[in-house]
Amino acid sequence: MTVTTREQSPKTKLNRPPQQGAWTYDDYARLPDNGMRYEVIEGELFMSPAPRPMHQEMILNLASEMHFFLKKAKKGKVFVSPIDVVIGDLATPVQPDIVFVRQERLVIVGDRIEGTPDLVVEVISPGSRVQDRRRKFTLYAQVGVPEYWLADPDECLVEVYVLRGQAYALLGQFVGEDVIQSEVLPDLQIPVSLICPL
Repeated sequence: MTVTTREQSPKTKLNRPPQQGAWTYDDYARLPDNGMRYEVIEGELFMSPAPRPMHQEMILNLASEMHFFLKKAKKGKVFVSPIDVVIGDLATPVQPDIVFVRQERLVIVGDRIEGTPDLVVEVISPGSRVQDRRRKFTLYAQVGVPEYWLADPDECLVEVYVLRGQAYALLGQFVGEDVIQSEVLPDLQIPVSLICPL
């Protein structure tokens, strides 16, 4: 069976997949572009189906608000999934829902993001809850992502975690008309109600 690689290179045969724990970026790049979401964490391949509409709506709403703020303030850029983020051998690669990179660090953005983002947002879905709250929570802290947001479209809630040493501490839990607080983007003013799915 032939497949088109994720990098749109000529068709190649998909060889026997690596064992869990041994996946690399090259292995990942040979996976078919079939609507599934693939990530590799500590050499293990994780797959999830396309997100629900309310998940996508929250991503779009939040990313749009961040984009307009950043464009005006010229503080950096925001990117949305699918985008490969390669942050060391332990995280080759992940696809956060939303990624922010400061203006002075945009050198890490090319065909993919190669380096540690300044802020990562994961929008929780039923199938990703454990991954977002455990594996990625630990991983993002381990590679030094300064701020990690968990957004829940079902609860209309955003949790903001900030890196303190080698672990995350809860900066705040924001709901309804609360304005999301951020240390990485302190001037950003977004009420949670503005980004929740209708």
